[in-house]
Amino acid sequence: MASLSDETLRKILVQIQQTAIQSQRALNLTKQQTAAKDRERRILQLTIDEISGMEPDVNMYKGVGKMFVMVPRPEMEKDLKSQEKELTDDINGLNKKSKYLEKQFNDAQSQLRDIFNSAPRS
Repeated sequence: MASLSDETLRKILVQIQQTAIQSQRALNLTKQQTAAKDRERRILQLTIDEISGMEPDVNMYKGVGKMFVMVPRPEMEKDLKSQEKELTDDINGLNKKSKYLEKQFNDAQSQLRDIFNSAPRS
């Protein structure tokens, strides 16, 4: 550490701090997105459960813009299940991204700790 100038050391510290801040912000955003997708998926699961409990001859309607269109039950169930699968895939992707960002944030924090712990005491 003694071979680095004060200016170079300061630039390194600023860069590590910025990495930590960016990782923390991205992590918070990713957690919010995960929570929103999970909420959507739970609502979709409830809808699927309600539809499966209905009689087979009940008419199903799907909202399209400002109107409702009658949709055959198998098509409605297929659409809902595909939306649920898509949301599950999105949640899994966001969880992976969240783990990566947590690791990046923890690495930046440990680098800062190492720098301050190895700094010469005056």
